[in-house]
Amino acid sequence: MNKALIIGASGGIGAALMRALEARSVAVTGLSRREDGLDVTDADSVARVLGALEPGFDLVIVASGILAPEGARPEKALSEIDAEVMARVMAVNAIGPALVLRALPRLLAEGPCKIGVLTARVGSIGDNALGGWYAYRASKAAANQIVHTAAIEIARKRKQAVVVALHPGTVETPFTADYPGHRKVAPDQAAANLLGVLDGLGPADNGGFFDWAGKAVAW
Repeated sequence: MNKALIIGASGGIGAALMRALEARSVAVTGLSRREDGLDVTDADSVARVLGALEPGFDLVIVASGILAPEGARPEKALSEIDAEVMARVMAVNAIGPALVLRALPRLLAEGPCKIGVLTARVGSIGDNALGGWYAYRASKAAANQIVHTAAIEIARKRKQAVVVALHPGTVETPFTADYPGHRKVAPDQAAANLLGVLDGLGPADNGGFFDWAGKAVAW
């Protein structure tokens, strides 16, 4: 990895990925809404901010996302579904990565390159045994399909490209602060785990869905 792009660089995992890559002497560009005005839900914003970048990235990680809009929480029952809340979660977690992926072909390096989009194990339909969290689960399932489909298209022209969905585990960030019962890892450890997984992936893994330990996750 020589040149990396992190989308969502001001978040807990995004910032940790920045630090880890800088420690490897990788030239890293970090983008976020807070620092750069990048609104991944707005097509014009994505086109403007990513359009200003020079190509040559051999690593891109999309680490943006929300569990629920401010003032809301994941649903525990069908009766709690709110159309506006669900639309916002889908916009950030599924449409956002799609808009970023749309802009990436121009920015990628000509040789081997890797794109990782952080989704979540709860987006797995096959792994869902608990129910609940309708908007978040649906948005991550949609993101997984978007990543898998983009991987097929990108690999047609870039045979050495690897585009994957990644489950980072439960990470200690403001994102998970309201869920103390979950076992969590520090952001720096999560970043190291994710980079370790990406290091080990090759073109044969293109379009896959992997967890923080490099194990394939059911769709």
